[in-house]
Amino acid sequence: MGNMSDLGTNTTGRSSDLISLPDSLIGYLANDLAVITGIIHLLLAPQFYGFSQTLGILFALNGLGFLGGVGLYLTRYWRRELYLVAAAYAFVTILSFFFYGGFEGFLSAFYMQGSLNWNALGAKLAEALFVVCSLALYTTSET
Repeated sequence: MGNMSDLGTNTTGRSSDLISLPDSLIGYLANDLAVITGIIHLLLAPQFYGFSQTLGILFALNGLGFLGGVGLYLTRYWRRELYLVAAAYAFVTILSFFFYGGFEGFLSAFYMQGSLNWNALGAKLAEALFVVCSLALYTTSET
């Protein structure tokens, strides 16, 4: 039988309650970055759906994927290995942006009709920082 201090925590050191808040500043930052990019994608989905149904659906699914990940992160079902899954998910999202926008000019993908696309810049910046946070959380979390 474990000691009393072990009661109420799971293998990741988080509370055994169904919902638990992040236990570090980096966890809160990763959570907020995922919410930001998820909301941006959901807000843009109807606009993209207007000229490409496939792209609009992919935007919506990507936004739901990030928000679903946040939901999972805030439960006792989160495991250390999922930090790597989260980092890979965000990295693939970044790569897909450049596959769609083209690799001709790295910065040209952030421009739309001659002006800076703040939605793209914000989402990709949030995703890049999210990758860094997820990897940091993986390396600092308990096994």
